[in-house]
Amino acid sequence: MPPLPEASELVRFLTDRSLTITTAESCTGGLIAAAITDVPGASRVFHQGWVTYCNEAKVSLLDVPAELIARHSVVSEPVVLAMAAAARRMAAADAAIAVSGNAGPTAAPDEPPVGTVCLAVLTPAHSLSVTLVLPDLTREQFRTRVTAQALRLCLEQLES
Repeated sequence: MPPLPEASELVRFLTDRSLTITTAESCTGGLIAAAITDVPGASRVFHQGWVTYCNEAKVSLLDVPAELIARHSVVSEPVVLAMAAAARRMAAADAAIAVSGNAGPTAAPDEPPVGTVCLAVLTPAHSLSVTLVLPDLTREQFRTRVTAQALRLCLEQLES
């Protein structure tokens, strides 16, 4: 399977400018890092990433404060910003992408509905977080769409 066009464009952009990137993923389970590393030459721009699927991993591996998760929900912009900031710092990367969402099939009563995802992108010049709702998708479709959207959003922020 060929690399995603968004990943190829991002790797090319980062390579041309000698920039690096890291990822901190939850609901995508490593698909963003996989999309980047599917591109030949990605090792020049991507050195490491984190898949922190459960809350405890976000706390222990990325130093996301447990009280931040408790206060805002694990699917929230403050949490993905904290994930991105920690990953960027720990990887000594120029840019970071972080995602947390609910791919379904069910949501806990105190969590955002199925199809909700929060994305954060940190670049040398920008810090951005967004919440998207992508309803009526299978888990695979959700994860694939979030991966493509995160890569696209990162490239847009780097180019601006």
